[in-house]
Amino acid sequence: MTAPQTLYYNTHCYPPQTHFSKHVSLGDSDDMTTNYTSSANNYIGVGISVSNMRAALVNTDGQVISRREAAIDRDAIAPQIIRAIAELRDEAAQNIAAIGVGVPGLVDPNTERVFVSSDLPSIVRGDLHAELIGATGINHILLENDANAGAYGEFQVGAGRGSKDMFYVTIGAGIGGAIILDGKIWHGASGFAGEFGHITINTDGIECVCGNTGCLETVASAPNIVRRTHERLHRDGTSSLSRLALNREFTAADIAREAKNGDDFALMMIERTGRYIGAAIANVINLLNIERIVLGGGVMEAGDLILDAIIREAGRRSFQPCFEATQIVISQLSTDGVPIGAAMLARDAVHNVAG
Repeated sequence: MTAPQTLYYNTHCYPPQTHFSKHVSLGDSDDMTTNYTSSANNYIGVGISVSNMRAALVNTDGQVISRREAAIDRDAIAPQIIRAIAELRDEAAQNIAAIGVGVPGLVDPNTERVFVSSDLPSIVRGDLHAELIGATGINHILLENDANAGAYGEFQVGAGRGSKDMFYVTIGAGIGGAIILDGKIWHGASGFAGEFGHITINTDGIECVCGNTGCLETVASAPNIVRRTHERLHRDGTSSLSRLALNREFTAADIAREAKNGDDFALMMIERTGRYIGAAIANVINLLNIERIVLGGGVMEAGDLILDAIIREAGRRSFQPCFEATQIVISQLSTDGVPIGAAMLARDAVHNVAG
């Protein structure tokens, strides 16, 4: 039995407030007399991915003052981040108290080194944390996994606001996850909790980049949605009626767009992807009895077409008392999520040290 869906999603709560302004920079952010959690402070958050670098100057409430965005320079990631930080510092009217950086990899919380990053191996070979401190003169710099940073952004000022416990999923080129319990990111025993993309969905499936077989990422990440759609087009004669058959270079975004335009084949592929994700979400619901699940990333731009399928499948496979206590919603911060979350994590880390 599936519980009534109207109880489980709401995409219109607490939108972030965004402002733009330019100012002249003030002061040295490492003055030891600074009150780092004062409303007079600003913070900088950076998110890097396989394709882009995004940075934001935010106030103590997580409101965006200014942004920077550029295609990622794989051969000069640290200098690119340093330039973005310098530009945002020049625009800050307040002291820059701390900087947070969300990276696509596993970060050792003890050493502040990136432990694993299959997307950007260069940040594993170097010491990004030390480079940023040396170049900026700011000692309060925090590195965090990008999914954890995105989760914290949504928790603070996005779709997770008002919850106490939250599970976050980002579905794009890869699939990541993050757990927030009692308002804090739960890192696990070794700091690497939340690898939602590597939940096994099909024991007879294809090999994943992690070495396992049949991970969720092998069927529901954007590249694998495209792969599955190509395979279906090749073996199913009726699928030739789809507009996707006219363009062999389509993307996951194209599939979502055609589904929204009423293409039955594209809609079927989106709904089947939602069923895979929903089955994995049911495991989270049954295990954690979590209050809210926030779904982000490019794949979720399909909106209710994929969200409804996720909710239906999660409801079908979950223990009903757990399912009925869980809200499943789409994220609200879009590409601002990781930079805002990284900045808020850096803010709170400084607060913990100062307090």
